[in-house]
Amino acid sequence: MQKQTSIVLMNFSGIYREEEFWKNRQVSWIEVQDICGTNCYCDDEAIAEINKRTESHSVAGIHFIDSGNYHYMTRLWMARMEKPFCLLVYDNHTDMQLPAFGGILSCGGWIAAALEEVEKLEHVILIGPDEAAYEQVDETLKRKVTFLSREKLQGMNDEEINSFLKASVCEACNWTRGEGIYADFEKSLPLYISIDKDVLCTEDAQMTWSQGDMHLTTLLSGIQTVIECAKENGRSIAGVDICGEADAEAAHENESNDFANEKLLEVFDGLFGK
Repeated sequence: MQKQTSIVLMNFSGIYREEEFWKNRQVSWIEVQDICGTNCYCDDEAIAEINKRTESHSVAGIHFIDSGNYHYMTRLWMARMEKPFCLLVYDNHTDMQLPAFGGILSCGGWIAAALEEVEKLEHVILIGPDEAAYEQVDETLKRKVTFLSREKLQGMNDEEINSFLKASVCEACNWTRGEGIYADFEKSLPLYISIDKDVLCTEDAQMTWSQGDMHLTTLLSGIQTVIECAKENGRSIAGVDICGEADAEAAHENESNDFANEKLLEVFDGLFGK
């Protein structure tokens, strides 16, 4: 089956119709607004239908997945990874809460679900949540997580954050070049990147979820550092997704989100081709 364009907009709420960042680009729409059982929690029937509607779209792309209510989509995209990989997440929340309703997939527990269920997920680098929230995460999950808290971010400048990112990604993904021929190349892992804009301060994004303190410039600089690190070491970015839109009824407050999406798209531009 031929895969479609690398920029994908998942229409859960209709909010992207109110934004401008995508309008001069070739994009693919995935209409999922009519699927029941998707808001914050995603039941098995909804998962099956979403998988059916996304099957012609490659993991190797930039996926805009609507508000943070649908961040569990990262778990569904990553399930298609064919080789071992690592995950870099920017988020103001850990998204590692134990499910309140059986084993149902949720926006607040999708990272935990991925660590337990996605066999090829080797390691997670999590940037942004409070230290107190991370203390509540199950200790067995923490063994596969590198964590940089909101509190530590507040005391770091962009250069220090970028150094942490580069070192953490290179260690987790084994991106350090070997001597002569690259003896370690086959052991290196691709990196999937997931961004929830709730990690940003309220000046740079607006949403109903609680938000962090990070400036958009810091986020962009960090992502650019990771992309350049991959290129320098001949490694790959497996896929990208971005969420954190305002609720559809708050579209009038969405200008900063639209701008942030545009700038993020510029950073990732050309990474996956057309």
